[in-house]
Amino acid sequence: MTTPAPAAGPRAAPSAPLETFPNPAPERDYTIRMVIPEFTCLCPRTGQPDFATLELDYVPDRLCVELKSLKLYIWSFRDRGAFHEAVTNEIADRLVALLDPRHLRLTARFNVRGGIATSVTAEHRQPDWREPAGPPAATGPLEHGGYNPALD
Repeated sequence: MTTPAPAAGPRAAPSAPLETFPNPAPERDYTIRMVIPEFTCLCPRTGQPDFATLELDYVPDRLCVELKSLKLYIWSFRDRGAFHEAVTNEIADRLVALLDPRHLRLTARFNVRGGIATSVTAEHRQPDWREPAGPPAATGPLEHGGYNPALD
């Protein structure tokens, strides 16, 4: 049996504070979509960097997340060891605790590592919230050259 390489030991939890602002249209369900193509954390087994594109979709209730604070929070994972499943759920849990959104879905699409592409999705919805019926989401390319899984 081989011994794993020294881990990128446990590091302090991300310390960048997340900020919010009031939802400008709390009477309406609408989806905020953010694509974060430069997420980086460290493999806790090898210490090598893992890269991912994060896709965050949420229906705000009373609060929205401020973009610059989200960027700094996401950057704070760069030097921290984390398994894909754990880091995806940690980020989703932090956003849910902060925003209490009607619905939140975070998908982390990690780059291929050892011939395996990993995608992890964490989801939350308020107990009484139901997704409204309507036309399917847009399937065209995202602005700014973002990744659109519907086009795969």
